[in-house]
Amino acid sequence: MKIRLPPPRKMSSMGLEDALLQRRSVRSFINTPLTLDELSLVIWSAGGAVEKSGNKRTTPSAGATYPLNYYCFIGEDSVVGSSEIPAGIYKYIWEEHSLYLLKKGDYRKQLALASLGQEFISDAPVSLVIAANYARTTSRYGDRGYRYVHFEVGHSGQNLYLIATALGLGTVAVGAFRDEQVKKLLETEDSPLYIFPIGRAKNLVMRRFEDLAGRFSSEVKT
Repeated sequence: MKIRLPPPRKMSSMGLEDALLQRRSVRSFINTPLTLDELSLVIWSAGGAVEKSGNKRTTPSAGATYPLNYYCFIGEDSVVGSSEIPAGIYKYIWEEHSLYLLKKGDYRKQLALASLGQEFISDAPVSLVIAANYARTTSRYGDRGYRYVHFEVGHSGQNLYLIATALGLGTVAVGAFRDEQVKKLLETEDSPLYIFPIGRAKNLVMRRFEDLAGRFSSEVKT
């Protein structure tokens, strides 16, 4: 089963400066689904196409090798839109901006258990797992390719933080999990590197640039 996502589009009026100011790690989520448009934009930000043709994407990649794959855990009634998305584990097909169903069913609790029992992962309507096919990069760059892959997953993760912030959503970069258990859920040989639960955050207090004035002095010291 393959689900075509709506094309990514501009959905937020928040500027980059404000997104950087408001970015934070969120581990408490409201029980509210994402919209299909939100899901589309979030996944695209992590590693989607940025041109009508070619392979350029939202993150820089050493030699354009693009070693990262994206897997989406969607819960029951977790995404609302023009068409129903069944609960399941999906792989993101960036060339088509679509989701390919790997396993049907709500696996959020199993993902939380594989993540050392971090229950907030099962509370989020959606979680994105970023996994690497290291060979795509190491076949060109040797052992240095491992470093390049880790650079890239950091770029992708920050994109997720910023787009979630701009959309009024919350997320957190999770690195504490049992690799083999996550791989078993995904049924892949890719190496999982990050898990990003994504949802609407509880009790956020907005930051202001004006409040930074007391932290940084405008005086130039010599």
